[in-house]
Amino acid sequence: MHTYSMTELETIAHLARHASLLPTELAAFTRVTTQSMSQIVKKLEEQGMVLRTPSESDKRKVYISLTPVGREMVIKTKYIKDEWLKTVIEKSLTREEKELLIKALPVLQKLIKTQ
Repeated sequence: MHTYSMTELETIAHLARHASLLPTELAAFTRVTTQSMSQIVKKLEEQGMVLRTPSESDKRKVYISLTPVGREMVIKTKYIKDEWLKTVIEKSLTREEKELLIKALPVLQKLIKTQ
């Protein structure tokens, strides 16, 4: 199992939400330089997480996408986080706190959609 920096995880998350992105788009989303993004993409590619695909219309452009291994990691990580959160909520919150959390969900979902 590999360990990833927050920027690498954010890069993977952006690729999970988009079919493919240009390195410059990934750099803008993660607020790093294109040089830093090139290093991130290289590392993720070496680990089999991402794939580079040349653009058919402009050979100077290369699109980055998740490989099946990368997509599987996203799914497993999401499941683990969901299970952890479910357990923590069940063990730690009172009935009243759980009800308050349910009432807050629309606000939290609104925040997520702005990302």
